[in-house]
Amino acid sequence: MADADRDPFHPHGATRWGRACSGGALVTHRIPLAVAGVACLVLGIVVAVIVPDSDGPAWAMAVAGCLAAGVLLLGRIVFGVLRRRGAAL
Repeated sequence: MADADRDPFHPHGATRWGRACSGGALVTHRIPLAVAGVACLVLGIVVAVIVPDSDGPAWAMAVAGCLAAGVLLLGRIVFGVLRRRGAAL
């Protein structure tokens, strides 16, 4: 029962694999991950504007993939921040 109140991101007592899968990167590397998410969004917008849409489905998939990766990464960071603060979603 003593483990019920432990912080899941606290590294003591956890295995290396447990620390790697605990979401600790969202705590320790939040700024670089946010920069990567914004870079994905910018890349998607640049590809949509600069590359002509005559390339067909490959162009649309590149734009959708870049935008989706950026939105998912930034959304996961926001969700992690709100969850750590105790906000109810």
